[in-house]
Amino acid sequence: MYTVAKDVIAENWPDHADGDDASIYSADADEILAQLDELDVKLVGVVPAMDSAVHLADTLADRMSLPGNGTSKASARRNKAEMRRIAAEEGLRIPRFMLIDSTAGIAEAAAEIGFPAIAKHTTGAGSYGTYLLSTPKDAAQTSGMHAKNQFGWEVDQWLVEQYIRGRELAVNCFSHNGEHRVVDIWEYRQPDDGDYDFPYWESAKLPEDDPDWQAAADYVFQALTAFEVRLGPSHTEVKVAPDGVYLMEVGARLPGGPMTDQWLAHTDLNPFEQALDCYLGIRPVCLQAPVRFRQACGASAIRNDGPAGILKEVRGLDEVRNMPGVDKVLSIYEPGDYVPVTDNTLNIPIGVWVSAPDYSGVLELLGRVRDTIELVIEQAGE
Repeated sequence: MYTVAKDVIAENWPDHADGDDASIYSADADEILAQLDELDVKLVGVVPAMDSAVHLADTLADRMSLPGNGTSKASARRNKAEMRRIAAEEGLRIPRFMLIDSTAGIAEAAAEIGFPAIAKHTTGAGSYGTYLLSTPKDAAQTSGMHAKNQFGWEVDQWLVEQYIRGRELAVNCFSHNGEHRVVDIWEYRQPDDGDYDFPYWESAKLPEDDPDWQAAADYVFQALTAFEVRLGPSHTEVKVAPDGVYLMEVGARLPGGPMTDQWLAHTDLNPFEQALDCYLGIRPVCLQAPVRFRQACGASAIRNDGPAGILKEVRGLDEVRNMPGVDKVLSIYEPGDYVPVTDNTLNIPIGVWVSAPDYSGVLELLGRVRDTIELVIEQAGE
């Protein structure tokens, strides 16, 4: 079942339906159930795959009496405005925020929240349509914010909230019947201490003796319980500030990108099989014992931080591919392609997955990767 707008999915994933026995395109539960009835098949589980469908998956599971996380907080596990409201009711530490229904209200809301602030789509993902507002001038220039979210749907609400300075961590868990276990925690690292609205520069799996590991894990367990995530994988993003841990986002789904790939390569955890177990009502193996990593893991996002232009050359790519510890290299642009300024997960020019015997080795390898690759981009008119 594809809940992304058809034109968006066709453009970004043209082969998405290869191997499907049947494909359904809809974001409406009634329409989906009607189309499922026509297929005349026995359904035994509903598995959410993307941010756009986590609430819908639980709605469908509930209506078909299949395992899921229920519907009472399903919308709060997807919509960031509802997410903030529930978190506040449950006493979780969150940024100050305001909800507005027009970009015209962003400047006033940011001034009331205080600078720096962040403006974002309530139903967005992958930092698409997210803007750092450092000053009143930034807030006054947001009329051009994306009118549609990453999944191709019209945006009718925006969240303006306090910018939290601190380490940004992604806590990956599996749950079964309300029991939670951390698989791992990754840090989204930045090139400097500046404020940012796009968290992907490089990331690394934290060792369990990291000073913020336990505080982040404890907070996320409280958040999962508060949002009634009782079943399946979850990917929760938090910031660890001097005054404590703050919720950025709860995702009742598997993480994307490098994390699941690295689990398959460097652990005995098959995240897809164990997610299926959860949604079939089976307690997954990863809840019975901690997941053991054979290697430390990390990833680098080689961005175009500006200006936009035509890609002339990517230097050092073959050298990086041959580096020991480089597990995977993804490149989405070819010479001659227009490369925009990187501002969301759909336009990262190059991704590199790495592994090493320990955390310090991962950081060293990520540094060598970044020192080796160079994007040669020509501005229009040069």
